[in-house]
Amino acid sequence: MTDLTERIGLDVQPVAGHIGAEIVGVDLSADLDDHTIAAIRAALLEWKVVFFRDQAIDHAQQVAFTRRFGKVTPSHPHDLGASQEHPEILPIDSRRYEAQVGGKKKATYDTGWHSDVTAVINPPAASILRADIVPPYGGDTQWTSLVAAYEALPAELKALADGLRAKHSFGSIRRYAADQSDFAKSIGANPLLTIHPLVRVHPETGEKALYVSPSFTVGESEIIGFSPRQSRAILELFYEQIQRPEFTVRFRWEPGSIAFWDNRATAHLGPSDLSHLDVDRVLYRTTIEGDVPVGPDGRSSESVLGEAFSGN
Repeated sequence: MTDLTERIGLDVQPVAGHIGAEIVGVDLSADLDDHTIAAIRAALLEWKVVFFRDQAIDHAQQVAFTRRFGKVTPSHPHDLGASQEHPEILPIDSRRYEAQVGGKKKATYDTGWHSDVTAVINPPAASILRADIVPPYGGDTQWTSLVAAYEALPAELKALADGLRAKHSFGSIRRYAADQSDFAKSIGANPLLTIHPLVRVHPETGEKALYVSPSFTVGESEIIGFSPRQSRAILELFYEQIQRPEFTVRFRWEPGSIAFWDNRATAHLGPSDLSHLDVDRVLYRTTIEGDVPVGPDGRSSESVLGEAFSGN
């Protein structure tokens, strides 16, 4: 635990060896003082994802809490059902997905490992997800530490990854969206493509993270300077690394649970175990405007298609 969280008296309880901690005894509906916000940020930077239980907050309060940590972005670069009243809220609603794909159950758009919205030049710095309706069992989310994954690589693979850059796009998600005309049209009308370093230097901690996002660096994407076949082989090596169980944490949702993760240092995996169950799962996400990733060589990401993802 950091010195700051100890001084503030924040009760931070780690839940896995490399990633994840639960913060106990904080009411997110309250007007939290700056010291408490700073301590939460310190816990987030240390543990990469922090969890809160039994939080009775609404959309407006979630947006207000998110804003304490930075500019709040719109719900998504492609409009996925945000309301006019709360355009910052992205509903992760199995009922809406079911309606869009002709009665097929799906808990989320993307059930592959990914960091949020890496197809843009400045992916969100962090995401906050609040549970409203959850099934009695199943529907867990997992996170992995991209920092721990990088640090565990052999020196030779670190050196290789440090010099690579790859394209990120919505290519793989577009295939899933083929039957979802609104989403597919939105992607087609506003294609997003960015070249990011394969290793990202965290702007606050200085840590190096293995910045691969399988849902965004597959399909139409590749490592710069390599053929698609070579890219797939290299990327699969790093995908396997970030999915190693020892770098992950798994979270069991309850109504009022909140997960707050550093999108610059983690990837997460949505559930794929609910499609055969007659259950609903509804959560709400907000995201914080991010900066442009920078690699170990000092080179920044490059936008090929699309604008920055800005908040207010």
